[in-house]
Amino acid sequence: MSGVEGAVVLVTGGAGGIGASAARLFARDGAATVVIADVKDASETVEAVRAAGAKAEWVDADLAEEDTVQAVVDKVVADHGRLDTAFNNAGITGFMTTFHELEKDVWDRMLAVNLTGVFLCMKAELAHMVERGGGGAIVNTSSGAGVFGFPGLPHYVAAKHGVIGLTRTAASEYATQGIRVNAVLPGPTETPMLLDFMGDDPNLRSLMASSVPTGELLQPDDIAEAVVWLASDKARMVSGQAYLVDGGSIHSR
Repeated sequence: MSGVEGAVVLVTGGAGGIGASAARLFARDGAATVVIADVKDASETVEAVRAAGAKAEWVDADLAEEDTVQAVVDKVVADHGRLDTAFNNAGITGFMTTFHELEKDVWDRMLAVNLTGVFLCMKAELAHMVERGGGGAIVNTSSGAGVFGFPGLPHYVAAKHGVIGLTRTAASEYATQGIRVNAVLPGPTETPMLLDFMGDDPNLRSLMASSVPTGELLQPDDIAEAVVWLASDKARMVSGQAYLVDGGSIHSR
């Protein structure tokens, strides 16, 4: 038994990378339905989820807008009867800049997507789980940058620290209602978003890879396996945790 059999799962930011891997692995482990919410075309993820044995659909949604987020959760519940599990993974990286040169509109956009977006998703998901009588699991994507500073990315670091705070607060507040909330903290992972961030700069790629003791970037499935476990009944007593999956990066700093 995998611990997610028959679950109705919502994955945000599931068009590619870690979100796409998690959607597929939820299906592999027996989830009944996986709904992918993303502003990017997630048709390939939908096909992969269906091939793995679950129902799947893609909802085109800007998850920084409260009305849109609420509509997505309402649609999942209306179409599938409930929402058991949510993986709040949608996010952006932006570009590196010195702290004193960071423009406020860039700061605002980063926090709108990477922090406020997670808050809005959690708010709607928790409300449904409470209304139905409790129970459920939420996993949020933070980052290794959620527990240490990263020069050149003050806005990203602030948002990812904030995700951990939201996670711990919700875990404490809703524990007696049987709702678990955890965060996964990926190390440098070879996703389309990270590849865009690194661009054609071999020095930046080398820096990212060398931050992992093995000298290699993590793969999306490495993170997704942890996400599915955290969401499953196998982790029934795990909540409020900031779960590092970084190949030992943080301990080598």
